[in-house]
Amino acid sequence: MDSTATDRFDTSRFEASRNRLASLAYRLLGSAADAEDAVQDAFLHWQAADRQLIRVPEAWLTKVVTNLCLDRLRSAQARRERAAGDWLPEPLLDGDPMLGPADTFEQRESVSLAVLTLMERLSPLERAVYILREAFSHSHAEIAEILDVTESASQQHLHRARRRVTAARRPGGDVDPAAARRIVEEFLAAASSGRTERLVALLTDDATAISDGAGLTEKLLRYDTPQRIAAIARAGFKPTTAKRRFVGGTPAVHYALVNGTPAILVVLGDRVVGSVMFEISRGRIATVRGIAAPARLARLTRAWQHHEPGTPLIDRW
Repeated sequence: MDSTATDRFDTSRFEASRNRLASLAYRLLGSAADAEDAVQDAFLHWQAADRQLIRVPEAWLTKVVTNLCLDRLRSAQARRERAAGDWLPEPLLDGDPMLGPADTFEQRESVSLAVLTLMERLSPLERAVYILREAFSHSHAEIAEILDVTESASQQHLHRARRRVTAARRPGGDVDPAAARRIVEEFLAAASSGRTERLVALLTDDATAISDGAGLTEKLLRYDTPQRIAAIARAGFKPTTAKRRFVGGTPAVHYALVNGTPAILVVLGDRVVGSVMFEISRGRIATVRGIAAPARLARLTRAWQHHEPGTPLIDRW
């Protein structure tokens, strides 16, 4: 095989692993853009390596991507950007290959916005061990090789990570899709019509809401009582001329699944201009996350442009 044919073959071997590597990087970083950068960096490492010495390419690439992500998480810039309480994961439309495996509850949970947010409380090593074990089913021996730690250390990191995730987990587990959609539709109907009492009834007593303020503020906006959340939702979903001017037109409002959770997407033409994701526990809404910063909706918008949307909940908001 000549060198050109060898390069093509080796490139195809990398491309066969790209989606899995991107899914791993996204779970570790919580950002699709950063995950894409990490995978591209891994490709450059792959090209520069003596590939004849790589016996198991998948294992080698997994180690490279994991450690590239850990370097990013440990960097001073990342620590500033991810300051506690001032960061939200980048949302992805269900069906995006970057979401990766979703066969088990643990795999689905590991890519939920709730767990991606919780990962910020873990050390980089705890985060890596948890993802490698729970989402990708690596053995502790394999994880030890990937992270250059002992098997015992891997087990300890996993124990601590699981304990934190379990402690923060909302009761209820997987939610019936039809019931979840019904709750979200009721929330939208109540918010857009200004029915505060109905909004409060749809929220858990300890409900929280978090918003990026459409990227106009450096700090996340937080609300932690049902009454306050209801007031903000009513104000946010009531259509006004000023809001239409801000987004550049009259959008439609669609129901969708984002990171496995029910969501409302505000869509103008073929561009998603706002997303609101709901975490549901025992038949009521426990957490509302709103993201409207354009940079954090770029990949979701690209996915939406290839999506077959159903009838909008509101066709002219």
